[in-house]
Amino acid sequence: MGRIAASYIMPHPPIVVPGVGRGAEKDAQATIDAMKRVADEIALEAPDTIILSSPHAPFFSDYFFISGGERLSGDFASFRSPEVRLEFDNNTELAESIREMAKREGISAGSLSEGARERLRLSGRLDHGAMVPLYYISQAYRDFKLVHVSTPFLPPADLYELGKCVERAVRESDEKVVYVASADLSHRLTRDAPAGYSPRGAEYDRQLIDKLKEADIRGILASDQTFMEEAGECGTRSIMIMLGAMSGKAVQTDVYSYEGPFGVGYLVARVSAADGGKDQAGEKQETGEASPHVRLARETLEAFVRDGKKTGVPGWVPAEFLNSRAGVFVSLKKGGRLRGCIGTISPVRRSMAEEIIENAISAGTQDPRFEPVTAKELSRLVYSVDVLGKPESIETIDDLDVKKYGVIVASGFKRGLLLPDLEGVDTPEEQVGIALRKAGISSYEDYSMERFRVERFK
Repeated sequence: MGRIAASYIMPHPPIVVPGVGRGAEKDAQATIDAMKRVADEIALEAPDTIILSSPHAPFFSDYFFISGGERLSGDFASFRSPEVRLEFDNNTELAESIREMAKREGISAGSLSEGARERLRLSGRLDHGAMVPLYYISQAYRDFKLVHVSTPFLPPADLYELGKCVERAVRESDEKVVYVASADLSHRLTRDAPAGYSPRGAEYDRQLIDKLKEADIRGILASDQTFMEEAGECGTRSIMIMLGAMSGKAVQTDVYSYEGPFGVGYLVARVSAADGGKDQAGEKQETGEASPHVRLARETLEAFVRDGKKTGVPGWVPAEFLNSRAGVFVSLKKGGRLRGCIGTISPVRRSMAEEIIENAISAGTQDPRFEPVTAKELSRLVYSVDVLGKPESIETIDDLDVKKYGVIVASGFKRGLLLPDLEGVDTPEEQVGIALRKAGISSYEDYSMERFRVERFK
């Protein structure tokens, strides 16, 4: 089984390459020293492959570019130093596996044909976002293959998912891998900066570094796009992909250097991962086996979304699922937010198994508050299944406990239900008020109340 042994953030200013800088590189000596440190550490790791994401690789709004061909090469001819040239073997097998993993999540990925490159006026050579980190790495270590990928303009959650695709591809290989996120930060730190000056530049760099140190993955993925544009940032998408490759791990960032000598923020850091952390947006990664209730809900919805077919009751379900009936609610969350919730107050099908199957499909495809779940979202969904006990009538609100009981309110044909132990619902008054609004019942109307217990499975 393969693994990502280490991950690094490295900047890519061509001026730090001696043949390009011609002496000016000394103004970024802290960056150079830190990049040499990274190179030495990679040499000690002796990886089989380096995966490098670059914001200057061919990029598209909805396509994850992965360099093809047996050999990957580039030079600094565009920076008056054609003699500085690098060439590497492409790990085409791992690249293809990453493409397949992305495809399974509904994300288009792959390389470009020679004809497509010509039409788009792309050279097919390694960009400087890849070349600068590789220049320093290759000074200390050369015995590796390369996988070179872009940083597409996808939503942060999808970039994070791409990183998870990369990690799964590595895990299914026999490769020892080092991941390098090529990433300059703000280009607007000084009056003579390439993109002009903005006070948001230094602010953005400081916030990003603080979030990395605090392992605030949720905060990084929630970075405001307008703020990013005003700061003139370059490499945050590359970092998001790298963090996705560490999902489910405890992340620790060691900053080796940060400086902005030419009006651009240069960060060099090692980002380490260990078991026992959190998944995207700070949600706990599921550990161990999910309950059979959740397994049935997950398998049912995934099969329906991917194949368009409703599965029957699988043979592995426990006998109690077939021999009992109950009202069931299936809830879906993504990134800590509700993505769908549908259920039945009392049983309407022959068994609890069928109740879970029908409500799982409905939660993912028929909740009127949300668009239907797509295939690329499936791996990011967190499921819970609530099995409802028999409702009992109550006379007053004093008979409720928001942690212990759910509530059903009814007036004529109108009924509303609220499950127990919900975030942000702290009092019986709040619980009943929400249930009334869901049912379209005015608080001035006569209505009845029932309470019920719930057994929640995750």
